[in-house]
Amino acid sequence: MPDILSAPLVVEFPFTRSLGPVQSAFLTGLRERTVLGVRTGGGKVLVPPVEYDPVTAEEIHELVEVATTGTVTTWAWNPRPRRDQPLDTPFAWVLVRLDGADTGLLHVLDAPGPEAVRTGMRVRVRWAQDRTGAITDIACFEPSGSGPGEPGEPGQTGEPVPHDGEFTEPVTGIVAPARLDYTYTPGRAQSAYLEALADRRVVGERCPSCRKVYVPPRGACPTCGVATDERVEVGPRGTVTTYCVVNIKAKNLDIEVPYVYAHIALDGADLALHARIGGIPYDQVRMGLRVEPVWTEGSRHPDHYRPTGEPDADYDAYKELV
Repeated sequence: MPDILSAPLVVEFPFTRSLGPVQSAFLTGLRERTVLGVRTGGGKVLVPPVEYDPVTAEEIHELVEVATTGTVTTWAWNPRPRRDQPLDTPFAWVLVRLDGADTGLLHVLDAPGPEAVRTGMRVRVRWAQDRTGAITDIACFEPSGSGPGEPGEPGQTGEPVPHDGEFTEPVTGIVAPARLDYTYTPGRAQSAYLEALADRRVVGERCPSCRKVYVPPRGACPTCGVATDERVEVGPRGTVTTYCVVNIKAKNLDIEVPYVYAHIALDGADLALHARIGGIPYDQVRMGLRVEPVWTEGSRHPDHYRPTGEPDADYDAYKELV
């Protein structure tokens, strides 16, 4: 029985966004140990605040300050915290309805164990020591003995009070890192495809119904929905059907920008795969360009594709694959 292929993969990127007046006031308020919500036309106070009424879709901007104490409305215990989660010890994910708010705020509760957490328990904000204008300025929630409407901090009650949202040096944008770590295990069809690439061959599978050859194969025809198992060697040469010029350098990728990423219809295939084009200035890449794969020493897959020197393919030969 052949070895089962698997590989650890990471998808990671920084998500950058600018903030409107409502979100700016909310995050700046957290930096200043103040929790703001927004009042809808119907009188509901939403925390965290949004810029449009979820019922009427009308723009809303009436800011109010709510208490830093609240009530747990639902929870789930996390026994094994992951990297970059708010706490490095077991904790509870909680929805907290802060006093004066009508909606729940998702955050974490620092508790000794699941037996110490219950729906309806009273909690309060524990502020982070260093605050920058982010949701993590609330380090977590912690159990509180105060009852509804009782002060959470000096001068705070359960009733929301108007707030102008004005702060010194407001936060106007945020960068939120997004990351997904997972282990990928290909199935039968893709394992055969990857093993063939290691031998510098390209193998697809033919649909028994429509007779199209798919590369990379998925084990089933995406058009007919039937299983595929007839293997067909294609290429290795192909035709650029469409492409884009990349001008942003990717992290941990040692390729100088600009470069070209293209869809390539390999000879004998009915589905274009994507790969980088090299060996030619980026501004000379074009639709119809004939290319071939280039392997580097010890690589299990082509590093890039380069021009073959053949005349460009006629558009009618690849128009169905654009």
